[in-house]
Amino acid sequence: MSHDKPPSIIVFDVNETLLDITTLEPLFERVFGDRAVLREWFAQLVLYSQTMTLSGLYTPFGALAMGTLRMVASIHGIAVSDSDMNELKERMGTLPAHPDVIPALTRLRDAGFRLVTLTNSASASSPTPLEHAGLSEFFESSFSVEAARKFKPAPETYRLVAQAMRVETSDLCLVACHLWDTVGAQAAGCRGALVTRPHNALLPAAEVPIPDITASELSDLAEQIVLRWRAS
Repeated sequence: MSHDKPPSIIVFDVNETLLDITTLEPLFERVFGDRAVLREWFAQLVLYSQTMTLSGLYTPFGALAMGTLRMVASIHGIAVSDSDMNELKERMGTLPAHPDVIPALTRLRDAGFRLVTLTNSASASSPTPLEHAGLSEFFESSFSVEAARKFKPAPETYRLVAQAMRVETSDLCLVACHLWDTVGAQAAGCRGALVTRPHNALLPAAEVPIPDITASELSDLAEQIVLRWRAS
């Protein structure tokens, strides 16, 4: 697909890209005796969110997260209590930002880019996760896939941002640490920028779209975006 103009709007994924999910590790250490189960849970959560969309079904992401915790616990032969479930819900709503986030957002905002978010998570009442993390001031809008009743990387999720912002998808650049997210965005006509946080990497396989920009830290990614597509 052709991209003849630089993107003017940077769309940020939220969970793990901006907010640090490793702060959930103490819960998994306590319940499972192994903090690495966090990654198993998160991978299953993403898998079943996409399964729901491919099946023409929809359940809010938070409900899937709770159900996935019970599923993973059942696989491991472990019982989870209501207090465990409540702790997961509370922790998910108060995740801190990664250290590189505020410098990166500041750089992009100062360069003239418009900043928004797009998350699989449902809309939240104030204080939102972004407000808890001290990031809400950077974004002019925050979008949830609940409006499309489909999870990323369904093309409708990226198009809802373009429609709401009254631009074309080619005016958007999605920033995410999940390649499946940038692949979906690029397939929908957006640009894609990948930050390779731990446990995330490129997929070297035929026909898998390569992100327009890749960096291991968000600050570096932001600098590359500014140098390549400085907003006019």
